[in-house]
Amino acid sequence: MLLPTLLSVLLVLAFFGVLAYALVKISAVLESIGGTPTSYLAKLRLGLRAIEKETSHLAPNVVQVNAGLGKIAGGLVSVDRHLVGTIAAVVNQEKR
Repeated sequence: MLLPTLLSVLLVLAFFGVLAYALVKISAVLESIGGTPTSYLAKLRLGLRAIEKETSHLAPNVVQVNAGLGKIAGGLVSVDRHLVGTIAAVVNQEKR
């Protein structure tokens, strides 16, 4: 009864030892990727934050732009109808 218990404890300790070793290695790799202010990840984060700040004022204005574009679309439909009528009148006139 004692032997299986000791083997289980040793196995659990070995598992946690391997797990700790792997986590330390992963942490070292992640630190080299983005842990310093001059790393590529830090530069990317800084650039994305700048883009976010520079474009933050666009969201409220997009609603106004969409409303204006909707009015323009309505006007273009009217222009299209007039052009279709004009073309039909020219075709009818040429047939005479």
